[in-house]
Amino acid sequence: MPHGVTVKEDVGSTRVEIQCAHQSGLIYVVPAEASWVCQPEHIHAHALAGFFRELMELTDPRITELMQRWGMYYRSRPLDTQEEQA
Repeated sequence: MPHGVTVKEDVGSTRVEIQCAHQSGLIYVVPAEASWVCQPEHIHAHALAGFFRELMELTDPRITELMQRWGMYYRSRPLDTQEEQA
């Protein structure tokens, strides 16, 4: 697997492969209670955005410290409306 982030779709699931020379991991995304509204080809983006949004709403200082330790920040953004896309 090349270094970086690779998204691989399969029937009923998506794998997000993350790898560099020092770390390697997989995030598996499958249909779940909170993801039924999304198209299968976008379920990984839906699940990750929703997960991080809810994680940040917990306001647990341990989460904030851990994210800052790894240099990660998350900010929800407003959705594009169909009018703006046209």
